[in-house]
Amino acid sequence: MAERERERGLHPILRIKGTKSHSLQDTKIVLGVTGSVAAVRAFELVRELIRHDAEVYSVMSNAATEIIHPYTLHYATGHEVITKLMGDIKHVEFLGMEGTADLFIIAPCTANTINKIATGISDTPVTIFAATAFGSGIPIIIVPAMHESIYNNPVLIENLEKLRRLGVTVIGPKFQEGLAKIASISEIILTAEHLLSPKELAGKRILVTGGPTAEQIDPIRILTSRSSGRTGIEIAKEAYKQGAVVTLVHSKELNMMGIKELRVETAREMIDTCMNELRYGDGYDALISSAAIADFTIDRSAAKISTGRDLHLHLTPTQKLIKEARDEFPELVIVGFKAETNISKDELIRRAKAKMEEYDLEMVIANDIGKSGIGTEENAVYILRKGMDELKYVKGLKRIIAEEIVKELSDLFRRIK
Repeated sequence: MAERERERGLHPILRIKGTKSHSLQDTKIVLGVTGSVAAVRAFELVRELIRHDAEVYSVMSNAATEIIHPYTLHYATGHEVITKLMGDIKHVEFLGMEGTADLFIIAPCTANTINKIATGISDTPVTIFAATAFGSGIPIIIVPAMHESIYNNPVLIENLEKLRRLGVTVIGPKFQEGLAKIASISEIILTAEHLLSPKELAGKRILVTGGPTAEQIDPIRILTSRSSGRTGIEIAKEAYKQGAVVTLVHSKELNMMGIKELRVETAREMIDTCMNELRYGDGYDALISSAAIADFTIDRSAAKISTGRDLHLHLTPTQKLIKEARDEFPELVIVGFKAETNISKDELIRRAKAKMEEYDLEMVIANDIGKSGIGTEENAVYILRKGMDELKYVKGLKRIIAEEIVKELSDLFRRIK
């Protein structure tokens, strides 16, 4: 296949372009690579940007070319790599006042490069590109990577703060093993999507619940569900991409810039945390209750329950988060979920509509988990909107489903302005 593509003048990157999403469709991103050992991650970052449908070009400092060869990024991007400035002034072509690029990412970015950009020094291709982007107002992302002792230099810290004040987005670093390591590829991608999205939810504050809760039987055992938490995470990420201020309440660990996380374990913790956020969290516009909150709790044994005998557990129904939220916040937009097992489509929709009416929900996401969905990467759901007879059926990765849910939420906000 690669030979046929070459014969037709096509580059192999076309086989992966847009295969994960079209979130960066019609965008041109310039990646600057500097002389950190983390430059070896640049290939992976380029490919992920392309999988999200971006067109990517790269520029390298001389120090970076001593770590990875420019041919590597030429192959990764499908474009020749800029390692020195020529008469065609590529920095102006891409990042000038009428430049064709939408975003400049420097990943990894060394302390040397950070300090130079902050003080206006432009003596490498990467720093010249950065100076040009500054002058044109094109957004810049910097992803530091270095030894932790270098990162702790107060001069560097001051220069990073200066760049943040000037509008630069700084991602990471992650501190491990005495190193200030480059942020994850997924976090860089999410930040790029956020900066380049149409911001359909700009100015909105969204509270999202996700994943299972766990009710303690004793210090060792729990009652829980098979929920993976993927749906809540993907909804939170998509809402953030679209410009919302997002809080995610769950038991997992996402650790992504721009998303506030509150970790809980039990159903009561989930409900209390959400209600406190709604009461004191600066005014939320919507609650998306995608978590599989336990329907029953149990009186916890302080000691491990002995084995080798029958055990009878007394289960007590838990409160409903959406009921408490609706009772206290009648104007809040609430999105609920309705999961059933092995029933007909008509019965699933009937029960979803009944839930919508009972709790006065603006939207319900209904699915039959007897067929798919719980604990998996994919799902098939129906999206119901209050006052609208038309159903939206979405099947595929939970990221795709999250995109459709947030799209419907954005449309709902436009209609109720």
